[in-house]
Amino acid sequence: MLTQLDESLKDLDLEVKKVESQILSDYKTAPDGEEESRYFVRLKGTLTPREARMTGWRIDNLAALAACLSLIVSKQGKSERKELEEVIGQKVGRWRALTLTDAFLRSGYLEEDEEGLVKLGWRTRAELDLESLMMLIAESKPKGIMDEGASEATEASGPEVPAEEVEAEGLDEDQASTDA
Repeated sequence: MLTQLDESLKDLDLEVKKVESQILSDYKTAPDGEEESRYFVRLKGTLTPREARMTGWRIDNLAALAACLSLIVSKQGKSERKELEEVIGQKVGRWRALTLTDAFLRSGYLEEDEEGLVKLGWRTRAELDLESLMMLIAESKPKGIMDEGASEATEASGPEVPAEEVEAEGLDEDQASTDA
């Protein structure tokens, strides 16, 4: 039945996602002793920037959520709430960090245990592709930081000539950099 539902949802760019229980209290145990799972319908592809604006999330709130998730993942799945609030607070302010953390907890993206440790929530496991998110974060470079080797090589060889000009003039790249 789930396979048929998944097939019918493909045309709408949706998919059925199975979310396993992380805590014993998350889901009830079935009568036969097997642990039950939850199934959700989620977006299969990605949203265009215009569609993303229609979700109701501000870009800075999404950035704060991504920062929380990456910090938790980098700390083997758990982080202190105070530490999360400090990280977010550096960018958006202390009072806003407190309200955002509460909002992420209420909406299910984060969960807090009795010890005050925050971990990934059921909604994060259901809606997000954490592997892709972590790859995007790992591949990104902070604004203003350049590779030192690349900047030294550029200074030594002189000004760069765009590839379009090289192709238009029929020169190879070595000739273009010496001619410039």
